[in-house]
Amino acid sequence: MAAVAQMIHWSEPDSMIGGKFIGSSANLRRVWKSIQMVAPTDSSVMIQGETGTGKELAARAIHDESRRKGAPFVTINCAAIPSGLLESELFGHERGAFTGAWMQTTGRFQMANGGTLFLDEIGDLPLELQPKLLRVLQEQEFERIGSTRTIHVDVRVVAATNQDLDQMVQEKRFRADLFYRLNVFPIQLPPLRERDEDIPLLIRHFASKFAQQMNKKINHIPSEMMDILRQHDWPGNVRELMNLVERAVVMSTGPELQLSTRELRPIVKHNTPSAIQTLANVEKDHILNVLQDVRWVVGGREGAAARLGIPRTTLLYRMRKLGITQSKAVADGIAAV
Repeated sequence: MAAVAQMIHWSEPDSMIGGKFIGSSANLRRVWKSIQMVAPTDSSVMIQGETGTGKELAARAIHDESRRKGAPFVTINCAAIPSGLLESELFGHERGAFTGAWMQTTGRFQMANGGTLFLDEIGDLPLELQPKLLRVLQEQEFERIGSTRTIHVDVRVVAATNQDLDQMVQEKRFRADLFYRLNVFPIQLPPLRERDEDIPLLIRHFASKFAQQMNKKINHIPSEMMDILRQHDWPGNVRELMNLVERAVVMSTGPELQLSTRELRPIVKHNTPSAIQTLANVEKDHILNVLQDVRWVVGGREGAAARLGIPRTTLLYRMRKLGITQSKAVADGIAAV
């Protein structure tokens, strides 16, 4: 990489996929291909991915690429609304339906009629509401709280979660029939660590965006900073990167993007080969030991993921990264046939 990387404008063709996503990696292109495939249909979509990977952005892209793009795109975060109010938010209520219901309200399903309803954090939907949501998905009809009048709607539902719904279904914390109805077309968003080649494009995009907002001119990014940022695991994914770049723009007084050493220290990886090898071996041995104990069952209440205290999808990612497979373990004499 050159000593100093020149800024490129975020909207240049090589930095965008479908005019929606910043990046050019193969993993991101696979996501865009899936969106293009499902968008023209009315099928329910389940978007899964870690926090900060852009699940709402993907949901909006599905809406914008569909025949419903001229109709409303309505969002609701199931984790952000108290469970006692969530039913009213989704389906509306009649005046006097409960204490404090001074007027009739329209729920999100009715607001989204003809368009798309994005149910974010669907894993936090209370069990008692799940049958009513299932009915709307199947019949496209519901009643407001306090009313017996059936309201018919035409709504396409896109749901999203960062939770392991498979495991929640097994633990009976999420209805299996609702999961299968929502999961007609699953889309898995890759974490930023699995598309690190997109990090320079994202940094340049956010630096350009925030510099414009703050009336600054930033047109250089030191290659040393870029290298350090590419080495970070980014547990908060794109959202974490965006916030860090915003702080860097605030701190920058000239044309070069600046970030203090103290700001970088918490996210720098210790990239000596011996440290990486040792940590990887320890992690691999620990996962193998747990998998042996549970006879290579990954999910479920008694599975390896539960024993390790991590989501099943995270364990599968770590297994792929570390090259852990049962067939290889058998070949190495680690696991019994």
